[in-house]
Amino acid sequence: MAEPAPPARETTRLPPIVRALGAVSFLNDLASEMVYPLLPQLLTRGLGAGALALGALDGFSDAAAAVVKLGAGWLSDRPRRRGPLIVGGYLVAAAARPIMALVGTAWQVIGLRVTDRVGKGARNPPRDAVIADAVPASLRGRAFGFHRAMDHAGATVGPLIAAALMAGLAMSVDHVILWSAVPGVAAVLIAITTLRGVERARAHAVVASPLTPETRAGASGGMVLLVIVFAGVRLPETLVLLRLQDLGVAAPLIPVLWAALHLVRSSASYPGGWLSDRVGPGPTTVLGWVLYAGVAVALAVASGPLFAAAGLMGLGLVSACTEAPERALVAAWGGRSARGRRFGIYHAAVGMAALPGGLALGALYAQAGGPTALGVSGGLSLTLALAAMPVLMRRKH
Repeated sequence: MAEPAPPARETTRLPPIVRALGAVSFLNDLASEMVYPLLPQLLTRGLGAGALALGALDGFSDAAAAVVKLGAGWLSDRPRRRGPLIVGGYLVAAAARPIMALVGTAWQVIGLRVTDRVGKGARNPPRDAVIADAVPASLRGRAFGFHRAMDHAGATVGPLIAAALMAGLAMSVDHVILWSAVPGVAAVLIAITTLRGVERARAHAVVASPLTPETRAGASGGMVLLVIVFAGVRLPETLVLLRLQDLGVAAPLIPVLWAALHLVRSSASYPGGWLSDRVGPGPTTVLGWVLYAGVAVALAVASGPLFAAAGLMGLGLVSACTEAPERALVAAWGGRSARGRRFGIYHAAVGMAALPGGLALGALYAQAGGPTALGVSGGLSLTLALAAMPVLMRRKH
């Protein structure tokens, strides 16, 4: 009697479309992060705006993109539309960023940032749907972790280039922002080439495997709802950068620290995705909320630049435990047929939650100071983590 064939080994190799989209994100975020760390200086020192404007910068940007994310998610349930949506989103962002160097008022900068985020809204749901369709459920966390790692690798290089241009070539903030057009255009060109094969990727996509017990533990709509709430209680990163300025971090060092933060994020994203695949995206996400509470308190009580920099690095571990696992949660929530729509709802809801959160925490920062705003944000995050425990326990039974 013949011996039974050994079971097929689970593949851990990421498909080409996932790796290619990671390369596109690397270039796009290189361009984006040449600009983003400089926006607090551009607004507060160059254009005379304050903390409330910084809170509005992120809040209005994400909220304005919400409608686009919903529409893009709905459209991307038709696979033929995914490529044009993704390429168009990168094109809009590449065009909007350099123009920030040419305007003269804070509201114009905010408007261009909104346009940049509208491009992000158009590309994110279809891109995440492409990634989710290309891998089995058991590899989903690592696939999203790889993509986030490439994204943050670009975000590491971008601020370093900005710092080098400012310190080595004595460029102004405006000129650095203009130079961000070069990697932005390169990202668009590679995206066009890459996404010509998105239909082939769909045709050969891995059929989603049944949910593992670990995946089921985090695949509930209740967890996705709590993820959205977290977006509203988290301090906007522009205010985190303002906190660094308040603690005496020199302006030329802020892009360097921003690059170091993204280096931590890039290094930790794939391990965070691996952890999500092993213990479930829900528990991994809750761990990220607990870590965020600790980081917020550390930044609140920091007494100088060195302690502020150390606290900032902790945000990298928070991202590793939330970004890829959140996407794995959404991918596991329901069937494949409406996956683009669900990613659209997720991205849109997170953006809408960030608006009241950004405005409220920005106003609190302006009225009561950075330590108070950070303490409130951290306390709410810890409360959210405790609220998630019953949800996770129900999913295990």
